[in-house]
Amino acid sequence: MAHQSDLIAENIEDYLKEHENKEILRFITCGSVDDGKSTLIGRLLHDSKMIFEDQLASLEKDSKKSGTTGEKIDLALLVDGLQSEREQGITIDVAYRFFSTDKRKFIIADTPGHEQYTRNMATGASTADLAIILVDARQGVLTQTKRHSYIASLLGIKNIIVAINKMDLVEYGKERYDEIVAEYKREVLPNLPNRDLEITYLPISALEGDNVVGLSDNTPWYEGRPLMELLDSLPVENDTLENAPFRLPVQYVNRPHLNFRGFAGTIAGGSIKVGDSITVLPSRKSSRVKSIVTPEIAQLRPKAQDESVESQQSAYAPMAVTLTLEDEIDISRGDMIVHSDAVPHVSQDFEVMTVWMNEAPMELGQNYIIKRATSVMNGSFTGIAFKKDINSFAELETDKLELNDIAKCSLHLDRAIASDPYEHNRFTGSFIIIDRYSNNTVGAGMIVRSIEGEKQAQRVYSEAERELNAYIRKHYPEWGCKKI
Repeated sequence: MAHQSDLIAENIEDYLKEHENKEILRFITCGSVDDGKSTLIGRLLHDSKMIFEDQLASLEKDSKKSGTTGEKIDLALLVDGLQSEREQGITIDVAYRFFSTDKRKFIIADTPGHEQYTRNMATGASTADLAIILVDARQGVLTQTKRHSYIASLLGIKNIIVAINKMDLVEYGKERYDEIVAEYKREVLPNLPNRDLEITYLPISALEGDNVVGLSDNTPWYEGRPLMELLDSLPVENDTLENAPFRLPVQYVNRPHLNFRGFAGTIAGGSIKVGDSITVLPSRKSSRVKSIVTPEIAQLRPKAQDESVESQQSAYAPMAVTLTLEDEIDISRGDMIVHSDAVPHVSQDFEVMTVWMNEAPMELGQNYIIKRATSVMNGSFTGIAFKKDINSFAELETDKLELNDIAKCSLHLDRAIASDPYEHNRFTGSFIIIDRYSNNTVGAGMIVRSIEGEKQAQRVYSEAERELNAYIRKHYPEWGCKKI
């Protein structure tokens, strides 16, 4: 049907070689319920010729049975594959789709718009480079538009396309388009946590295909580029973290035989070379890198002798590697190996932004399991600075968090970990919150900063205060129990 499928059929090796070194762009579609997110992805796949003939035939059949577009093909069914999604006409779970152009490869996450499934939207946004916020031209900016914009910005997405969809239902009116753009700029943009954003506004009709792959004659007043061209050309910040400080969360200790002991994990930032000085956290023990073993090298290495095959001389994020060190150091899963000249904070106390994802509220002092990279520990929230009112973006006082609340909190862990602020490293600065009894993921968080200095001083002061009061009660009972 299409040139992509024809090329694959003719020579799969040439096709794979052509696409091997293309830049990858991950993006999400988000917004309120029924804003046309799934239809837009279906339109992108259809008009970029990435649907095979058997898929198209199945889509035509499914459209007659479950479609919501009358006689037309319901392109939303390409991504809404769950039976419950088709019955209700909404997206529930995140659906991932892949396609490519001559310039880039794309991984699309179609996220649900219903407030109940905000946690699924946050999951899809956590790895995205770009967000397409859809707005129904009839409805304008809604609460979910604000919530999804805020979460996308909070999760570090710096490129946002605000696509005003269903322009065909407002007769492609420029005045309506301008009203919504002004509303977004006035009510949403100034209140997003990340001000360093690239915002593009675009009028489209996902159902009819206007301004999706090519410019539409129905919007002669629009002077920008169509969506596909924007996706191909918008500069996207390289998030491979190759230039960031070196971070290797240890996943496990690799000990295949007596002659080899290595520390395996996926590099979460920066690069490493043989001979580099490293520090292990939280123990702060130091050594130098003796060898770097990758899965390819490991396959060649004889089981009995670990020096028969040369190790790789360097590695960088996000490679999976095993490091061996010149010194014997006690290292276990959850520790972090870093460059000795770029050591992050090690702390038990953090200021964090939290997205609560459970119907049971989060209460202060309750114990949760906190999972950050390869570290798993117990933790509790000791305070809530504020939670966001998504309608007004006001900061409200509260002592607990309800489903879909977004708040700045204080988090205390039962042991110290090494970490980076989320804005510097997504992988070492983010965590999930797990209920101790149900084992369900109930929330997600982003580290704003570690507050080990002031918390440690407070604990030392409190301990000294308790000891002094105990001494006074014992030796000077006539003084009473006054707090000194």
